[in-house]
Amino acid sequence: MKEVDRILRVDHAGEFAAINIYRSQLFIARHLYQDIVPILEEMLSHEKKHFDTFDRILSSRNIRHCYALSFWAFGGATLGFLTALAGRNAIWVCTDSIESTVLHHLEWQLDFLEKHDQEVHEAVLSIKVDEQEHRDFGRSQGSNSNIYRPIFWVVKKSTEFAIWLSTKL
Repeated sequence: MKEVDRILRVDHAGEFAAINIYRSQLFIARHLYQDIVPILEEMLSHEKKHFDTFDRILSSRNIRHCYALSFWAFGGATLGFLTALAGRNAIWVCTDSIESTVLHHLEWQLDFLEKHDQEVHEAVLSIKVDEQEHRDFGRSQGSNSNIYRPIFWVVKKSTEFAIWLSTKL
């Protein structure tokens, strides 16, 4: 089914972006915020596991990956690098924003997949808990200060655009 293929491609690409976000944030954190390195490494390990889940399903079904995969990698690395340079609160605001946007997107997917593809439904459901934990942690560590609202908004809109673009490619 075409829609299931699209969902798999978008989620696969999104996890690839998340891996690149955390790698860039870790690069900066190892030099500037060493105390948050362990939590970033843990979040990165979750995203790698999620990526592997979707990669396995794409391969087993002979479905191509998203044509925008390099866009997701570059965008993720850039976003991770810039938010890390903006400070540890910006890292957590970024996490909150991305995961809030992704969780909203996953809700629609789960409703659709429950009726159309049980294997992919279970795969999406399996990542949801980690994404909620990441969002909640980011929210608890970030800042509600007005200074961070533009970062939250830019990250949210960038994520929405990347998701939209990936459904077309």
